[in-house]
Amino acid sequence: MSERVMPGRTDSLITLVAADALWVDLTADSDVPTAPGAFTRSPAHARAGYVLLGAQVVATVRASGGQWSVPEAEVRRAAAELNAVRMDRQDLVRVGPVRRAPRQEGDEETPLRWRRRITRELQERDGLDQEARREAGRPYHLAGIDWRQILVERNREGTWRLPRAVVRLLDAAEHAETRWVRAARTRRAGAAATEPPSHPRQTPDADARRTTSPEGPTVSLRPYNGELEGRLYSVLSRKPGTSRRVSGWVCAVCRSGPAAVLDHCHEHGYVRAPVCQSCNTLERPDHLYSNDIRVANRYTRLFHTDTDDWLTHWHRCSGCRARTTLPLPHLAAWTAHTACRSLRPTHRAPRGRKPCGVLRVSWTGSQNAPRSCLLTVAVDFCPSGEHRVLARVPYREAAERFRVWLAETAPAVAAAAGPDRLDGLPAQSRPVVADTSGGDLELF
Repeated sequence: MSERVMPGRTDSLITLVAADALWVDLTADSDVPTAPGAFTRSPAHARAGYVLLGAQVVATVRASGGQWSVPEAEVRRAAAELNAVRMDRQDLVRVGPVRRAPRQEGDEETPLRWRRRITRELQERDGLDQEARREAGRPYHLAGIDWRQILVERNREGTWRLPRAVVRLLDAAEHAETRWVRAARTRRAGAAATEPPSHPRQTPDADARRTTSPEGPTVSLRPYNGELEGRLYSVLSRKPGTSRRVSGWVCAVCRSGPAAVLDHCHEHGYVRAPVCQSCNTLERPDHLYSNDIRVANRYTRLFHTDTDDWLTHWHRCSGCRARTTLPLPHLAAWTAHTACRSLRPTHRAPRGRKPCGVLRVSWTGSQNAPRSCLLTVAVDFCPSGEHRVLARVPYREAAERFRVWLAETAPAVAAAAGPDRLDGLPAQSRPVVADTSGGDLELF
């Protein structure tokens, strides 16, 4: 028997069954398809203390009578955030298969690890029919998202792809879950510290951050202080134990989540810093082909909101810092988003005027031949059917514009850059080992 939700009482607790119905009702018109069992079907697990809805963590509460409930206001807030996501079903990102099969986890309910779950589900489906898979408790959704509706399989390539907006959303959910678990462990540790200890405890390091994995003991995370500066990724990637060492750092960009990958400049070959999966995904420009980038609104965060953090991170590469530039894909995205923004036409809209279509930047040549490299900024998906070229900017002119903008926007980063800041830097770029673990990542 379904339960009725009172729309006016958003401050009250509702049962998981009622929350399932409310979630589906609130997200009926969302671009991202949602699942009806967001609270009661795997991988949701109320006893873990929370449920993921998109990029939001909704806490679960054990009400009177032992029945699990959630705050209705939190469900509505998560639904509103998901409804604001715009998804382009043609803009796809490769999500699998991974190089090696994921190991079986001790707890199937947590954590999210959505790439592993999708890989395991798709690898096992040939041996089980649909009804048997449901009985086996396989993931029916991921963070309330019905990923099966939007998964694209390319048999000729042998790949699985999801819309880029959904990939970002699931990465954000995984990151939010990590932060929630760490905060919950910290609260419990603080509560335990107020009680008389029954046995001596080791005092944690004040400078180290601590997080607890649901599968294992507490792990100490240390801040990254440039220990790998000037090192070549092609050398470090072949050293045994590098992945374990990376996982011991806090993300060097957001400084909140545990590091998962070793970010490096694919143009010069130098290591930047260890970063979390969420920041690594955010950093990648929206690209269509190897020399063609679609410039989305999220570049506001990279070039405006969190400019200092990202510029500092990109200039951890010795090559970019010495040449006071960015890798060509990032420089092209900056040129389109920042330097050519005033050239973007607008159209009439119900509430004033709206920017035309979507910006796209492509280039001919490469940074290794700056005289012949040319960036072309254009507009795609124009409502009136136009596809106009806004500007053609030579590489050297784009690099000079960036230097001027850098000095005005991030003086500290600009002051640390330049050829006189690094002695002994090789004139030629170092070779880079291609990273084939993800789709089209070799540019960045």
